[in-house]
Amino acid sequence: MTDLQVILDASGNPVFAVIPWQEYERLARAADETLTDEELYDRAKVAEEESFPIAVADRLLAGENPVKVYRGYRGLTQRQLATAAAIKTIDLSQIEAGKRPGSPQTLAALARALNVNVDDLIT
Repeated sequence: MTDLQVILDASGNPVFAVIPWQEYERLARAADETLTDEELYDRAKVAEEESFPIAVADRLLAGENPVKVYRGYRGLTQRQLATAAAIKTIDLSQIEAGKRPGSPQTLAALARALNVNVDDLIT
């Protein structure tokens, strides 16, 4: 955003912001497109994407290893996931423990086995 002008009152506090017309129109369009909670819920309900329980989100936000979180959510043991991803169980264990990051190929295999996006596994 360029050419912003701030108009101050007698005490020096901002009371108005003057912005370029194109920026105003963009903001006005965005405000018109704002959806209510009900509309957002309806959109999410018909979306093809999988949703996860809040407990999964809480664990991820708390910093737990995403591979471990999604593996637990899917009800898989380390051995089962390692077999499905065609990797060694020890490698999976080290990735979950944060001792190694996992190669892009390994993370892609884990993502496929867990039915999530690779981006979901990258911290």
